[in-house]
Amino acid sequence: MIETNKKLTTTTPLLLSTHHQQQHDLVNEKKFSVTPKQLSDMIDFRNTSQSSSLLAELGGTRGICQSLHVDPTMGLMPDESFHPTYGIVQQQHNINNNHSRQQQRHEPFQERKQIFGRNEIPEAPEKTIFSLIWSAYNDQTLIMLSIASLVSLAVGIWEDNSINHPPDEPKVGWVDGVAIIVAVAVVVITNAINDFEKEKQFRKLNAKKEDRPVKVLRGGISQQIHIRQLVVGDVMFLEPGDMVTVDCIYIEGHNLRCDESTATGESRPVKKTNDGDCIILSGSKVTQGVAKIVVIAVGVNSFYGRAMTLMRDAQEENTPLQLKLNVLADQIAKFGFVAAGLMFGVLLFKLFVVNVMNHHWITTHEFFSDLIGIIIQAITIIVVAVPEGLPMAVTLALAFATTEMLKDNNLVRHLSACETMGNATAVCSDKTGTLTENKMTIVSAAIAEVQFTHLYDLGRWRHNVHPLAMDLTMEAMAINSTAFEGKGPDGQLKFVGSTTESAMIELTQKLGYAYQHIRSSSKVVCVYPFSSEVKSMTTIIQLREHNARAPQGRHGDYRLYTKGAAETIVRHCTHFMDSRGRVRPFSNYARAHHEVLVNQYAERSLRTLALAYRDVDQATYKSFNPDEAPLGNLILLGIVGIQDRLRPGVIESVQAFRRAGVFIRMITGDNIETAKAIAKESGILTAGGLAMTGPDFRALSEKEQFKVIPRLQVLARSSPIDKTIVVSRLKQLNEVVAMTGDGTNDGPALKMANVGFAMGITGTEVAKEASDIILMDDNFNSILQALKWGRAVNDGVRKFLTFQLTVNIAAVVVSFVSAVVSESSESILSAVQLLWVNMIMDTFAALALATEPLSDDLVNRKPLCKDSNLINWRMSRMIFGQAVFQITVNLLLMFHGPALFQLSNSPADTRVLRTMVFNVFVFMQVFNELNCRRIDDHLNIMRGILRDYLFLGIQAFVVIGQVLIVQYGGLAFKTVPLNMNQWICTVAIGSLSIPAGILIRLLPPHISFLWSKNNNDEFKHKVSYARLRWECALEHATKQVKNNQAFQRLMAATEPANMEIMAQVRRAQTITSSPMEPNRSK
Repeated sequence: MIETNKKLTTTTPLLLSTHHQQQHDLVNEKKFSVTPKQLSDMIDFRNTSQSSSLLAELGGTRGICQSLHVDPTMGLMPDESFHPTYGIVQQQHNINNNHSRQQQRHEPFQERKQIFGRNEIPEAPEKTIFSLIWSAYNDQTLIMLSIASLVSLAVGIWEDNSINHPPDEPKVGWVDGVAIIVAVAVVVITNAINDFEKEKQFRKLNAKKEDRPVKVLRGGISQQIHIRQLVVGDVMFLEPGDMVTVDCIYIEGHNLRCDESTATGESRPVKKTNDGDCIILSGSKVTQGVAKIVVIAVGVNSFYGRAMTLMRDAQEENTPLQLKLNVLADQIAKFGFVAAGLMFGVLLFKLFVVNVMNHHWITTHEFFSDLIGIIIQAITIIVVAVPEGLPMAVTLALAFATTEMLKDNNLVRHLSACETMGNATAVCSDKTGTLTENKMTIVSAAIAEVQFTHLYDLGRWRHNVHPLAMDLTMEAMAINSTAFEGKGPDGQLKFVGSTTESAMIELTQKLGYAYQHIRSSSKVVCVYPFSSEVKSMTTIIQLREHNARAPQGRHGDYRLYTKGAAETIVRHCTHFMDSRGRVRPFSNYARAHHEVLVNQYAERSLRTLALAYRDVDQATYKSFNPDEAPLGNLILLGIVGIQDRLRPGVIESVQAFRRAGVFIRMITGDNIETAKAIAKESGILTAGGLAMTGPDFRALSEKEQFKVIPRLQVLARSSPIDKTIVVSRLKQLNEVVAMTGDGTNDGPALKMANVGFAMGITGTEVAKEASDIILMDDNFNSILQALKWGRAVNDGVRKFLTFQLTVNIAAVVVSFVSAVVSESSESILSAVQLLWVNMIMDTFAALALATEPLSDDLVNRKPLCKDSNLINWRMSRMIFGQAVFQITVNLLLMFHGPALFQLSNSPADTRVLRTMVFNVFVFMQVFNELNCRRIDDHLNIMRGILRDYLFLGIQAFVVIGQVLIVQYGGLAFKTVPLNMNQWICTVAIGSLSIPAGILIRLLPPHISFLWSKNNNDEFKHKVSYARLRWECALEHATKQVKNNQAFQRLMAATEPANMEIMAQVRRAQTITSSPMEPNRSK
C-alpha cells in the first residue's frame, strides 16, 4: 500500500483560484499523492523530454496509477474502495465524513471531480434577453427612427403647450412620437425573443454534439459510459478511429499510433509505447492499434479543453444561403435608400415651392413640424424597404430544421450541410448498418469441411465438428476480437463493439464456450486491428510450452489468428483443416469448392467471413512487420455466413430518392454477390445498372471511370480510397454528393463530399469529426429525412423571400406615390401603420413560412442546381405580379374610394378612407401569405395547412391584431372604427390576392428576360450529363454484343472442356461433409 498522507510541494492548480488551491491541497495531501498541476505540467507537446522527466519523477506509469489509486487491471472501483498495491482512499481523513459519504452515494467519484475537475467544458455565457434586445435595437435605421420620433414627440409636446387650441380639439401632438417609439419597442422585443429561442435551440444541439459513449474498465468490468462521466484515474480502451478528448498515459497495447496534428501540426502519426512516448494528448486521433490508457486530465485542465475554451466564443461561418441573402438584402436596401431619398427630396421641394407659389408663409414651428414629418416618412420607408428579416428567416429555418432533424436522428454538425443536402443529386451509401439492420447473426457455416446451412443446425457443431477444429475456431472467434459483453450507458448488459464480432462472441456463448476465460488464459502479444484496406484483423498469442491444440505435430512459439473477407483470406491460405482435424494442403479443387461456397452464401445476401490461423516460431514472429499484418501461409479453419436483414422502409426510401431525382449508389466492403443481392432487394440495382468491385474500378483510367460512373450503382469490396475517387469523379460532373462513412479512413471521402454522413452507432470518432451530419441511428431512411429538411429550408427561405419582396415593393410604391400626390404630403399609410406592416412581413412571416412541416411534395421533384439564383422565374412572376396588383388596387381605392364607398371629402370620411385602404393593404398580405405557401405552379395552396399549427396561429394573431388596431388604434395608428359593411368590403378586396395568385400561376412560363445565366448553365449541365449517359449506354451495348459473339465462338471451340468443368463444379456443390480431396486415382 502506498502512503496516502505524504506531503507534497505543490503550486497553484490550473484554472483554480488561490483559495481553491489551498482547499484542494488540504484534501489532496490526504487523498492523492499527485496534484492537478503536476499532471498538467506533463502535458507539454513542445518539450517531450521535460514531460518524460516529470513522468519519471512521479514513478512512471505505475507511479501515476499508484498516486491516483487506480489498479490498471481492475480500473476504478465505483465505491472508491481498496486497491491491492495501489492504495486506499481513506474517507476518515475528511473533516465532514458523513456529508462526504452522502455525496458519494449521490454522485460517483465526487471527490475526484472536486480535486481534478469534471470532464466538461463550460459553455460561453448565455446571452441575456436584455443583451439580445440591445443587439436587435442596434440597427441604424431603427436608431434614426427613434431619434426622429423623439424630436417629433418634443415638437408635439411644445405645440400642445405653447399653441392655443380650440376647446373641442384635443392636444394630441405627442401621439405620433409616442406611437412610433412604442412600435419600435415592440419590433425590437419581438426580434429579441425570436433570437433568444433560436439561441436556446442551438445550445441544445451543441450539447448533443458533445455527448458520446467511451469504453472504460471499472471494478474489473468493461463498460460504456458517457464521455462527461470520465474522471481522472479512469482506465480507458482505445481503438482505431477513436478521438481522445482527455489527456492520458499509455498503460499497455499493441502498435498504437496517434495523429497529434491538431496540437503539434505534425501530420505523421506518433507511436506510443511504455518505454518511449507514452503521453497521449487530448485532441489526438487513433489511427492504428489498440491500447489501455489511464486518464490524467479532463475538462478545462486537459490540453483539448483549454483549446476548446478559447474557441468557444467563435461564431460559425455563414452558410452559402445566408451569404446569398446578405448580398440580396444589400441590393434591396440600396433600392430603399434611393426611394427614401427621392421621397424626402420631392416632399421637401413641395414644402417650399407649393407654399411660395400659394403665397402661404408658414411659421417656424409649422416648418419644423412638417420637416420632422417628412423625415419620419422617409426613415419609415427605409425601415420597410430594408429586408432585415431575410438573414433572420434563414437562421430561423436552420434552427427549426436542425432541431426537427435531431428528432429524425440527424445530428447536424455544420449548418451549411442542412441546406446543401436539399440540392443533393447523388447519395453514396454503405450497406452494413445503413441499408441493413446491423443485427448480425451467424446462420450458416462450413467449419473443417462440415457445413451447416441454417441457424437451427448450429447446435450440432459440438457433435459433428472435430474437437480440435472446434477449439481452434472458438479461440479464433474469442481472441481475435475486441467486442465484449458489458454495461452500456443505460446500465444494461449488451455486446459492445463491432456487430460482426459480437455475433461471433454470442455464438461462442451459445456453444458453451466462455470467451472471457479463453481471453484471460491467452497471452496476446500483438494485434493488427481490422483494416478496410486489407479487410482483415489479426491477433498473435504466445503459446505455452506444451500446446495440446497443435495438429499433426505442428508446434510453434506463437499462434496467429486471422479473420476477414472470405475471398481475401482464402487467397492467403495454403492449407485447410479437414473433418478429421488434419491440416491438408490447398489444391485447386478445394479452392474452387470454397469459392463456390462463398458465392452460395453471398447469393443468400449473407456476409461471408473466413477464419484462419498459423503457428510460427520466435524467429519468424520477430521478422513480422509491426505495421503490416502477416497474411500468408495461413490454415483455413472455416467460413461463416452472417445474416443482416434489410432495414424496414429502405425500399420505399430508395423509391422516394428516385422520385426526387437523386441517384443512389451502394459502396460496400462486402462480397460483390452479397452486395448485388442486397442492392436488388432494396431497389438500388436496376436493369442496366452496373455492379463492380473497387479494385476493378480503381484499375480503370480516369476517362473510363467517367464513362462508367453514370451507370455505377454497386461498388463492392471497396476501400476508403475508392470512396474518395467516386466522390471526386461525381463532383467533377457537377454533382452534389452525399457520402456515408463509419471508419477512420473514410474521413477524406466524408470531407470531400458536399455532405458527409457519419454513423452515430458504429462510426469512429474520427469519421464523426470529418462529417457534416451524424446519423444517430445509422439508418438509411434518416438520410431521406435529411434531404427533405434540406429542401424544406431552401423552400422556406424562398417562400419568405417571395412574400417579403412583394410587400416591400407594394408598400414603398404606395407610400411614395400617395405622399407625392397628396396635398398634405402625407402617405396614405402612416409611419406606425408601416411599422405594423413591417412586423407582419419580417418577424411573423419568417416564423410562418420558414418553419413549415415536411410534406411528401418535397421529394416529388428534381433537385435544384446548387448555383441557381435565389429568385427563379416562378418567384419573379409571383413577386412582380402580386406587387403590381396590390399597387393598382390600393391607388385606385385612394383616388376613387370616395365614389366607390360613397364617402365625402370631409376630414371624418377621409380618415375612414385611409383606414379602409390600410385594412385592404394588410389583408392583401394576409391572403398573399397563403399564396406564398407554394412556390411551384400547383394551385392547391391550402394543402397541409391544418398540420401547420404555427402558420395558423400567426395568421390568427395578425388578423386579431389588425382588428384591434382598426377598431381601437385611434390616434396612435391614425385609424377609425369601421362598420360591418366596410369590413366585409375591405376583407373581400384583400382576398382578391388569392385569385390573382392563381391567374399569375397560369401565366406562360419562362419569360425570356427572367431566364438567368445560372438557369442556362443548369440546362447545359443536364444536357451534357444526359449525353454522357447515352454515350455510356451505347458503348456498353456495343461491348455486350461483341462479348456475346466472342463468347459463342469460345463455347463452340471449348465445348468438351467446359462440360467437364461444369460437371466438377456440380460435384463440388453437392459435397457436404466428405473429404475435400477427390480420390487420387481418379
